[in-house]
Amino acid sequence: MFLCAQEKAAAYENAAKEIAAVLEGEPNLIARMATVNTLLAGAFESYFWTGFYMVDPDKKGELVVGPYQGSLGCMRIAFGRGVCGTAAATRQTQVVDDVHAFPGHIPCDAASNSEIVVPVMNGAGELIAVFDVDSTEFAAFDATDKEWLERIIKETFAN
Repeated sequence: MFLCAQEKAAAYENAAKEIAAVLEGEPNLIARMATVNTLLAGAFESYFWTGFYMVDPDKKGELVVGPYQGSLGCMRIAFGRGVCGTAAATRQTQVVDDVHAFPGHIPCDAASNSEIVVPVMNGAGELIAVFDVDSTEFAAFDATDKEWLERIIKETFAN
């Protein structure tokens, strides 16, 4: 079920406020990621899979699965491979209407049809992870999702 732009923005605004309130004073990165997953997954019916792929400090140029909700995620993704790897390599949010048409798409779960992936930067501007959301619907993500997810991720992890 798709929400109109105003309904979607209002849901993101409420989720952003709740995330900020729950995480106030919490420094642990994993706790922060798990909370973002839980609150955003609960706020949107269209979210089929939500999760973080963290930069692996021991394997340069590789992401390793972090906190997530949904079916089994891919364990590791190389920078530049698939939607998550492309977001990591380019440091730019990827909005994909049809993942099956995305060059190099990694089919972790065949039920996924569209995806948005937001790079997660720390306060020093270093890439620490990507935040990945999949939907069973095609074209489930738009400019409203991009704007709000980038805002929430920046406020949660860059400060």
